[in-house]
Amino acid sequence: MLSKALSAYVYGINANLVEVEVDISSKGLPHFSMVGLPDAAVKESRDRIKAALKNIGFQFPLKQITVNLAPADMRKEGSAFDLPIAVGIVAAEEIIPKHNLANYMIAGELSLDGKVKSVRGALSIAIEAKRLGLKGVILPAENAAEAAVVSGIDTFGVESLPDVIEFIGGLKEKAPHTVDVGVAMAASQFYEDDFADVKGQEHAKRALEVAASGSHNITLIGPPGSGKTMLAKRLQSILPPMTFDEALESTKIHSVAGLLDEGQALLANRPYRSPHHTTSDVALIGGGQYPRPGEVSLAHNGILFLDELPEFKRNVLEVLRQPLESGTVTVSRAAATVSYPAQFVLVAAMNPCPCGYSGDARHECSCTPRMISRYRSKVSGPLMDRIDIHIDVPSVPYKKLSEGRSGENSENIRQRVAEARERQLKRFKGDKIFANSHMKTRHIKKHCGLASESQAIVDAAMQKLGLSARAYSRILKVSRTIADLDGSDDIKSHHVSEAIQYRTLDRANI
Repeated sequence: MLSKALSAYVYGINANLVEVEVDISSKGLPHFSMVGLPDAAVKESRDRIKAALKNIGFQFPLKQITVNLAPADMRKEGSAFDLPIAVGIVAAEEIIPKHNLANYMIAGELSLDGKVKSVRGALSIAIEAKRLGLKGVILPAENAAEAAVVSGIDTFGVESLPDVIEFIGGLKEKAPHTVDVGVAMAASQFYEDDFADVKGQEHAKRALEVAASGSHNITLIGPPGSGKTMLAKRLQSILPPMTFDEALESTKIHSVAGLLDEGQALLANRPYRSPHHTTSDVALIGGGQYPRPGEVSLAHNGILFLDELPEFKRNVLEVLRQPLESGTVTVSRAAATVSYPAQFVLVAAMNPCPCGYSGDARHECSCTPRMISRYRSKVSGPLMDRIDIHIDVPSVPYKKLSEGRSGENSENIRQRVAEARERQLKRFKGDKIFANSHMKTRHIKKHCGLASESQAIVDAAMQKLGLSARAYSRILKVSRTIADLDGSDDIKSHHVSEAIQYRTLDRANI
């Protein structure tokens, strides 16, 4: 007999329909074969399925069993096909009605005792099931919360294979899993780190506020212990709250990567990723034999923090150029090409020199000019051009550290940032961009016009600092953001002057 169950495989961050066809024939010797480009994990499901069916009391048929995973020209990977294959075998033996399988998309890994384990990409699977107009999705109970975020389709979380068989066979009623999206969003939007903890560094905090307001990339330059990492961690707390669409997209990426906590419905906090400087280019950008999202995609809608920037391998840093410019990552392999979203704020931290104390009033620098030049040249000019703000983070005097007075808290700063972002959303309505840093040439011409006094300041800076055309556009974008924070429709001379001050590394080359 023939049965057909519906499942899905995840390609990139999106799910695609897979028809799991099971044919059982009493002719010939007992045999279990699987076709449709299954990988090793899918092929191994034969033994898991046999043991699971046997251990729940089902007499496994000693017949010729053929399983086809269609479309047959796309490689299937992972353990999510265990559950639909097992259900297909039971339906082919006519123990449950086959027509009910057409209403649900099924995914789950089986234990040998019939328990159902979690899988990756459950949110993407639910979205694909809704697109196809199915009645519901049947997923492991651990994945039910993330899938239930998708409205307009029922999500049924199951603990074991008998639960699925009884539900599809009509022997057991089951209520769909529900999630209050508002509560899930509110519960997640909490940050332990606050700008009120930071003593001093007012200039650096102002630069981070500008960076958050316009989604600008920023480099923090200062000696060891000056607070660069502390500041970077707190940038997350002043970014505007995530919208539901942003949270859904970030959750899809983390779901595919298997990084969601058990029972977590949404990733409503802005992601913060901080890979070690020994990381590889594949780990940073994504890829592998079977492509997986890298750190730049896991930081989508959030922050990617690269501490000790010059210590990263040059080839690792150079792969950042594409995502910084386009907001996406395209990974090409012989077997497939896949794209991942990668719209993040890059926060880089570095010492001013190899010893770390160049320009520090309290420590003597032991580096020669040649050593300093060689150290800074580890980060290429084209990459630095893509970073809008370079800011000095000097050591904080002990007197400042010992003060009992706290700095301004993140909530107040976040409110100003949100107001500036709101101005940008209105400005770019219909342009598919949401922040000043994403402006193209036509947007800069339209929204970053300068008066003669402001233009003269920029011209003088361009000549004195020898800035590139890309650096010039960066100054205009940052000036526009500073004006937005000031509530001004026009970019004024003091907005431009402040933006030029945020090009520390360019000034260092004079």
